[in-house]
Amino acid sequence: MREIPDAIVCEGCDAVFRRVPLRSREVSRCPRCGTELERQQRSDGARLLPLTVACLILFVIANCFPIVAIELQGLTSRTTLVGAVIALSSEGMSPVALLVLATTIFFPLLQLCILVYLLVPMSYERRPAGFSVLVNALQALQPWGMVEVFLLGILVAIVKLSSLAQVIAGPALWAFIALTVLLTAVLSFNPHSFWHMAFKPKETPT
Repeated sequence: MREIPDAIVCEGCDAVFRRVPLRSREVSRCPRCGTELERQQRSDGARLLPLTVACLILFVIANCFPIVAIELQGLTSRTTLVGAVIALSSEGMSPVALLVLATTIFFPLLQLCILVYLLVPMSYERRPAGFSVLVNALQALQPWGMVEVFLLGILVAIVKLSSLAQVIAGPALWAFIALTVLLTAVLSFNPHSFWHMAFKPKETPT
């Protein structure tokens, strides 16, 4: 959706409408084609920022500590997510390694960094440089973060390996579980709402 401070352009039919202030949970739709124009979110920057910071902390833990430890015949093997990517690459599965690297490390980290960059100045009612580009980038990146898919794959692998060896959950596994829950909450925030936050009228003293 292309937006300017006082108007909204419908994505469905390119009709231009004047922005109307919405109450909590209200949704405005195009009267011509029914496309959603704007949604008033209950979440705001004040609540989203600490959740994003918590996600960054969990992201560091999830990538710096072992995911699982496997004990078999007295031997113990531990691996991190980065170690798994390196192992996939060394086994001749570079495309798979690149896909895992992009969808579980690079894209989620980029999304979180963009969110922090946008939310910190906006919490002081300042619009950061490159605002429109970053909001559009955040929207484009949403389908590419697949931490929850990776977590599901880990859990399936643990179940299958448990019959062959002793599998011990590492700190990173618990961090991934918490990260998946928080990321779901954080990334459910509609990037279009940044426009409303950035251009909302300032309250004037009476």
